[in-house]
Amino acid sequence: MNCIGIIGAMEQEVSRIKDKMKDVKITKKASMDFFEGFLEGKKVVVVRSGVGKVNAGICTQILADVFQVDAVINTGIAGSLNNDVNIGDIVLSTDVMHHDMDAVGFGYKKGQIPQMNEFSFQADDNLRKIAARVCHEVNPEIQVFEGRICSGDQFISDKNKKDTIAAEFGGYATEMEGAAIGQAAYLNGIPFLVIRAISDKADGSANMDYAQFEQAAIEHSVKLTVRMVQEM
Repeated sequence: MNCIGIIGAMEQEVSRIKDKMKDVKITKKASMDFFEGFLEGKKVVVVRSGVGKVNAGICTQILADVFQVDAVINTGIAGSLNNDVNIGDIVLSTDVMHHDMDAVGFGYKKGQIPQMNEFSFQADDNLRKIAARVCHEVNPEIQVFEGRICSGDQFISDKNKKDTIAAEFGGYATEMEGAAIGQAAYLNGIPFLVIRAISDKADGSANMDYAQFEQAAIEHSVKLTVRMVQEM
């Protein structure tokens, strides 16, 4: 690959990766700093998108237009939607979708974007296979799951809301950027993968879980992403 785009929503998620880069050039677009350089000998562009789907979609489009990336990896943290997926585990996206898209009044099913055939956006199988293999190597102490990631402009901390999303969409994790990145990548014909380390259970325990486990979750994602770039 000529260039790999790596997106994180928060500075904590990308700063560790940026520290490992060499020959860095910074480009500012749409109030985002794009760090272009080399990671493990591969050309990459690392960027903090900011939180939420609009930021994430804009960020992905810039990676496509300005840097002509050949693949997009979105790394970060998420809440679990599946009782088998515990804090510290990693979910690799099979597909991503918008759990807060609701055009039911126009005859579409919940989650369906009007006038688009795709209900969800399929992640790249090869990228996911690489990620699954190397995650077992660099994070042997945790479980790795492959499943749907559900995105919305909401931090899910209510158990009833969590249960509703899980029942409606069969997701493994919920967060605030992945579906926008997947949609933008799909529209541009770019392979993508969303990697999410679980930092909380997306229920009433979020206030207790999040601060305690956020750093461990980020550490797992960073180790996976760096090793994955080596293998690409």
